[in-house]
Amino acid sequence: MKRHLRFLQAVLATLLLWCALPAFAAELPPLSLADAKSKQAVMLDTRASHFYQGWPMEGESQGGHVAGAESLSADWKYSNDEWPKALESKGLTADRPVALYGAPREVAEVARLLRKQGIKQLFELQGWQAAPREHLVRWQQLVYPGWLADLQEGKPVAAAPTGDWKLFEVDWGSPKAYLLSHIPGAGYIDTNRLEEEPLWNKVSDEALKTLLLENGIRHDTTVILYGRNTMAAARAAHLMMYAGVQDVRLLDGGLDAWFVQHLRTETGLPNKFEPVKEFGVAIPAHPEYYTTLDQAKALLKQPDSALVSVRTWDEFIGNTSGYSYIKPKGDIPGAKWGRGGVDANSMSDFHNPDGTMKPAGEILTMWDQWNIEPTQQAAFYCGTGWRASEAFFYAWLMDWKRISVYDGGWYEWSSDPKNPTVTGERQPAK
Repeated sequence: MKRHLRFLQAVLATLLLWCALPAFAAELPPLSLADAKSKQAVMLDTRASHFYQGWPMEGESQGGHVAGAESLSADWKYSNDEWPKALESKGLTADRPVALYGAPREVAEVARLLRKQGIKQLFELQGWQAAPREHLVRWQQLVYPGWLADLQEGKPVAAAPTGDWKLFEVDWGSPKAYLLSHIPGAGYIDTNRLEEEPLWNKVSDEALKTLLLENGIRHDTTVILYGRNTMAAARAAHLMMYAGVQDVRLLDGGLDAWFVQHLRTETGLPNKFEPVKEFGVAIPAHPEYYTTLDQAKALLKQPDSALVSVRTWDEFIGNTSGYSYIKPKGDIPGAKWGRGGVDANSMSDFHNPDGTMKPAGEILTMWDQWNIEPTQQAAFYCGTGWRASEAFFYAWLMDWKRISVYDGGWYEWSSDPKNPTVTGERQPAK
C-alpha cells in the first residue's frame, strides 16, 4: 500500500507541475535536423521511453527515435545526486547545444529541468516526425501498459499477437501480493516451479514442460510476463525461451508501470487457464540459451567469449556475497563485470528512473567498458539466475546472437572449494 501511495503522490505532483508550466517550449528557438547535426547538438527525445524504443505513436507509420537521439523522458525524476551521471551518460554539457523533441509539454518540462542543471543552449528540433528513425531490434517484445490495456480490451494494437496469448504475473512464493492487486486476467507463476534447491538452478525439462502445459502454454502461445520485480519475470522469460516458446514479451517497468498509469487492477485468486496436452516441439528447443558449470569453465578459455558477472561492484570484488544464504565472497577469475544495481535485488544500472529499460546505446557503452561485445559468445550469471536472466533478455532484445545464462552462477561456483575465486579491485583486461 505504501508503494501505491508513493506512486499516486508522484503522479499528482507531476500533474500539478505540468498544469503550472509556462510555455517554455514556445520560447525555444527552432533548430532543423541539418543544423542540429552541423552544430553537433545533442538530440533529446522527451517522450515516454516505449516510443523511443520502437513503439509507434498514434497516427505514426513508424516508431522509434530520431537517428542518433538520446532519451530523457519528461516523466523521469532524477535526484540531485543522480543528475550529474545522467547528464554525462547523454553527453549533455553546458557548452553543447541541445535539440529537444516531443509533445510541447514534454519539451517544456525537460527544458525546465535542464536549465536547472546549467544547460542553456536549448532548441526545439524541427521536422523530427519525418526524420529517419532507429529502434530497439526486438522492440515488440518489450510491451508497455497502454498497449497491454488496449490488447485486453480488444482494441487494434501494433505488433499484436498472431494467435493465442496469455498474461502472467511472476513472483517468488504464494501469491500474497497478487491477491491484493494484480493486472486483470493475469495468471500467476511461482518461481519455485521454475527453479529448485539446493542451488536454485532450473527444474528438470520435464518439470518445466509440466508447468507450461498446466498453464495452457504451447510453443506458439504468445506469453506476456510482468513482475513486481522485473527480474522474476525475466527469469521465467529466459526459461520459456529455452523451452521453445516463440513469442515471449515483458511488461517494461513491471507492475509499477501499470500502477503509474492508473490502469484497472483486480483482487482475488489467480486466473486459471485451460491446460494443453502438447507443447508442440521438443524441450529444450534452444539449449544454447543455457550454460552449465562445465560450459562456463570452457568459455573462460575461449578467446572470443565473455563470462559476464551481473552483480554489484561490492559482490564482484568480494566485499559481500550479496545473499544471506551464500557465505563465500568474491567472483570467478576471468569474468567480466556486466554491472547490476544497488544490491542483489536490483538491476538499476540497466533501468531508467521509472524502472524501464535504458536505451540500448547506454547498455552497450556500459558493457564496452569491460570488453563485452555483441559478437562474443556471452554467458551472463549472477548469484542464482534472476539478474542474469534480465541481462540476457536485454541482450536478446538488441539481437545479440550468441548469448546464454550460466544458471549456477556464483552460488554453484563458490559451493565447490576446488573452483578458483578472486577478490579485490581489478580492471578490465586490455
